[in-house]
Amino acid sequence: MELPVDTLPPINLLFIDDDASYMAVARHLLSKYQARRFLTIWKQDPRSGLAFLETRPPLDMLVLDYYLPEMNGLELTREIRARQIDIPIIFLTANRDFRLAIEVMKYGVEDYLIKDEAVDSVLPRAIINILERVHLKQRIGKQAKTDLIARKRTDAIHELVVTVCHEFNNPLAAIKISTDILLRQTLSEEDRKLIQAIDAQIGLVEREISRLRDLNFEKIEYAQL
Repeated sequence: MELPVDTLPPINLLFIDDDASYMAVARHLLSKYQARRFLTIWKQDPRSGLAFLETRPPLDMLVLDYYLPEMNGLELTREIRARQIDIPIIFLTANRDFRLAIEVMKYGVEDYLIKDEAVDSVLPRAIINILERVHLKQRIGKQAKTDLIARKRTDAIHELVVTVCHEFNNPLAAIKISTDILLRQTLSEEDRKLIQAIDAQIGLVEREISRLRDLNFEKIEYAQL
């Protein structure tokens, strides 16, 4: 069930683009798109955009032009990643350049759009689709991390149980041997009953340890399915 548009949080965007006329077009396209609401922040040069990003504002996406003063979009992307700023990026450019597209993808850029083609609903739909893809990857990553932690916890429990069983089995075996030797000796009825009771209790402990070990292995096999 989809949530009504007015209950969805706005999508916070940072544009770094020195083209004021395109920014006016982009804001118009985003404002008339009815499926989601967009809040845009605009920086005209790479340095101010980078300085803003370093404040770690609550942004959902960076929309970045390739042709910028001082440094181009690819150089800025490298700088962003070098400073370990993790944000989805859409590249905007005036020309189709597949070599550039491949190069920017190496730095985790999510998409590469031609400005003249990003008209009508193309830009807002691209932003929404990319965010959905990013969120899906994040959920998958979190689940994989959770599964890894669960496996490590299971392995640790398994090792602990194996160690405990081993530590109990050695002294129990020694006691069992000792009771067997004693029961072969000439004993009073009272002493024999006492040794037999000890022997029986040792047998119970051994069976419980065996059950614990078997249960542990069953859980390990189930977790690995």
